[in-house]
Amino acid sequence: MPLVTSKELFKKALEGHYAIGAFNVNNMEIIQGIVEGAADEKAPIILQFSAGARKYARHEYLVKLVQAALETSDLPIVLHLDHGEDFEICRACVDGGFTSVMIDGSRHPFEENIALTRKVVEYAHPRGVTVEAELGKLAGVEDTISVSEKDAIFTNPHQAKDFVARAGCDSLAVAIGTSHGAYKFKGEPTLDFDRLVEIQERLPNFPLVLHGASSVLHDLVDICNRYGGKILGSRGVPEEMISRAAKMNVCKVNIDTDIRLAITGAIRKSLVENPANFDPRHYLGPARDAIKEVVKRKIRVLGCGGTA
Repeated sequence: MPLVTSKELFKKALEGHYAIGAFNVNNMEIIQGIVEGAADEKAPIILQFSAGARKYARHEYLVKLVQAALETSDLPIVLHLDHGEDFEICRACVDGGFTSVMIDGSRHPFEENIALTRKVVEYAHPRGVTVEAELGKLAGVEDTISVSEKDAIFTNPHQAKDFVARAGCDSLAVAIGTSHGAYKFKGEPTLDFDRLVEIQERLPNFPLVLHGASSVLHDLVDICNRYGGKILGSRGVPEEMISRAAKMNVCKVNIDTDIRLAITGAIRKSLVENPANFDPRHYLGPARDAIKEVVKRKIRVLGCGGTA
């Protein structure tokens, strides 16, 4: 099956009241674990690369790895750019085989965000590529993105309809309390569902996106810490909150930290339990299996199993 865009997948997700997992990728084992987990659950997936991933693994390698995934599965797969910071990187990904790009103009004033998003849309749409934009600003750290809590801005529902109409984007990432990284909440986790309801009332039947939506699963954190890690005081978005959002107009949920925790914990465990091992296959294999199980769990939370 060739790569698909997010347009038809989001249409079905809105009708079926579920969301699709968008998993961040940095190497071969991560892609394999995600695809194998999704195949077991018969779920569509979005494989997404950040600017940091493209710098680490190179665009050419990542695209070829995704091509291998297409040849070894029959899943609908979207190849997506996560947090494109400017028009140039979005253009490079459109020209380089991606079927979806995100232009993140959230750091700009409202009118500049619209203008930048519109420029990407006008380049991407004639080439059959869908565009995600962001309105609002999430706290946290991811690759080159670093936003303090005091600088975070929740999405203004009154601006959302105007933004989409003028920018022409196909989906909109909204800020309702999620954040990047493993330290999302200092106190009790909470999302502003009243704000989400108001946004979707102003944008009926329009796909919304949650970034920073890893749950920072305690069992994964415990494995990391038990085998020498120091991931202390981490808190993510509870799975029941993600499930609730997925039943609304949230069609895409970004998951990165939980993948990192799974692969790191499995590698740490393997190396501690087998200190004489120097064969990467013997610790990357278990890491791939750990990713697969996390992906299966996430797909069940999102409700998209069996919809491929």
